[in-house]
Amino acid sequence: MQGKQAKIVSPIQERAILGYLATTRYPARDQVMLLLSMKAGLRAKEMASLTWAMVTDAQGQVADVLHVPNRASKGKTGGRTIPLHPDLQAALVTLQTARSDMAAPDRPILFSERGGGLSPATVRLWFHRLYTSLKMDGCSSHSGRRTFITRAARRVSQVGGSLRDVQELAGHTSLAMTQRYIEGDTEAKRKLVALL
Repeated sequence: MQGKQAKIVSPIQERAILGYLATTRYPARDQVMLLLSMKAGLRAKEMASLTWAMVTDAQGQVADVLHVPNRASKGKTGGRTIPLHPDLQAALVTLQTARSDMAAPDRPILFSERGGGLSPATVRLWFHRLYTSLKMDGCSSHSGRRTFITRAARRVSQVGGSLRDVQELAGHTSLAMTQRYIEGDTEAKRKLVALL
């Protein structure tokens, strides 16, 4: 990543954003967009490429995992399967119920006012407008992805995992790329050194 990185979002900010999105014109869609970023770590291109088939089981119900095929991701190896966070799963169920007429497997999850899918540029613009309206300077469509990766890296050892698991969730080809996304924590470093 070149230049200045997008800021990460705190849990308090995340709750405030979700509260704000509940008041928008398309609250179910907008909350799914934020949660795809914050709870699945998806890139704008991946969000724009999502169809209902990628989040549903054979019966058409929202599944426990999200499948991102290579064609929907970055490069030839960015495809991956991501377990769905309960908040994201619930938001997808709400959106699917609200859009039952438009939730066929091949239909995009994220939609425009005219009912078609969103482009990656439109997803990036949506996040820019969201963070600008909330006066969250330094945040962008990549903020949720960085937040997801940083939170996962901080907690992965608690579940017996490693940074390799975080790398796979992020869809990175190298661990070095994943490490560039992770925000350091001065207090955590202090506590870690005190344990040594």
